[in-house]
Amino acid sequence: MSATGDAGPPEARRDAGGVGGEADEKRVTWAELYFDLVFVFAITQVSGLLHHHHDATGLVRALVVFVPVYWCWVGTTVQANIRDVDNLRDRLGILAVGLAGLFMALAVPGAYGGRGVLLGAAYWLARLVLLLLLIRLPGVWRGPYGAGVLVSGPLLVVGGLLPDGPRLALWAAAALCDLAAPLVFRRRLAAVAYHPSHMPERFALFLLVALGESIVGIGGTAAGARLDVAELGAVAAAFTISAGLWWQYFVYAADAMRYAVEVADSRRDVVRRIFQYGHLALAAGVIGVAVGFGETVADPWQALGPGSVALLYGGCGLYLLTFGYTRWMMFRKVATTRLGAAAVVLGLAPAVVRLPALAVLVALAVLLVALNVVEHVRVVRAAGSDPAPVAPSGSALPVVPAGAPLPGGSALPSAPSAASAE
Repeated sequence: MSATGDAGPPEARRDAGGVGGEADEKRVTWAELYFDLVFVFAITQVSGLLHHHHDATGLVRALVVFVPVYWCWVGTTVQANIRDVDNLRDRLGILAVGLAGLFMALAVPGAYGGRGVLLGAAYWLARLVLLLLLIRLPGVWRGPYGAGVLVSGPLLVVGGLLPDGPRLALWAAAALCDLAAPLVFRRRLAAVAYHPSHMPERFALFLLVALGESIVGIGGTAAGARLDVAELGAVAAAFTISAGLWWQYFVYAADAMRYAVEVADSRRDVVRRIFQYGHLALAAGVIGVAVGFGETVADPWQALGPGSVALLYGGCGLYLLTFGYTRWMMFRKVATTRLGAAAVVLGLAPAVVRLPALAVLVALAVLLVALNVVEHVRVVRAAGSDPAPVAPSGSALPVVPAGAPLPGGSALPSAPSAASAE
């Protein structure tokens, strides 16, 4: 998603979207960080919706509601990326979108009941505010922001007035409209200048918010339990899984993604493929795992059943598979270790359905720890080899010796962290 359709002011334009003509490094503002607090609550609400209905239909319903929540956050992030928002007008605008996001979060539990109109109207309000913040940019109506106001927002409001089945269909159409807009308006967005440091930081923060929900999924259930040895063991195993997911992104992938956007010939394409689409899948996977935690920690000796295992193992599998997608989109390389681990996770899911929850958690924790150890060893070996090391098969970055200049004049930080095994 981006703001402009045609040309824009100097701060919102760049000729090719590549490494030339770098702008000053842009940092996340305090207003954006405060805005994120609303989406901490919103993700908790989406998790609650999925917790109560996690069959196939429940998964679709939760995803259809999650997309406008996520897209509201994305729209604000892109607007803040291409403009200087550290001023009174834009601070108030971000807070107004935050209020609309809070209304959306409050509507989520009853989205398929009496609060459907509230969800749609709040989303439409958020999109309208974002459009008004960018109204001075020529062609803004003929782009994703205009599509949000003219198409997806009205679809969500009308859907909220309909019975359950037609409502889901119309909301799914609205979600697809939003997701397709950056692709449909790809040519128009070619002139938009994205700040390479700000975008990766913002999406990493969103994923951190989603990972925080996994901690809530552990602690919220455990706080009311007896906390005997089995339950404490389940908490430890669940936390190890959450930490393993964090490690996969923040130790290995985050630097690779920032590097990719810095050196890309077209930042527009990297932003769309890796951040807007890729992080939707990453966050969805983490939310699935978080909801699965709530089912496992409650009774460590009880068999979970297909639904809870699908959330826990399916969410983890989706998370790992997404790194295969992002690595291919960034560097046209196969993330063999993560794709292999995803295959093992998804293959194990049917076999653990009848096992106690504690065993299910421990098995997944051991697998993630093993994956991180393998990738760490590969990174260390690559960093300690000759000046032209062979990258490990799971590595996210191209092979560049530590300290060597990268395209655009920057330097690759010392291994192992920069020789990412994503």
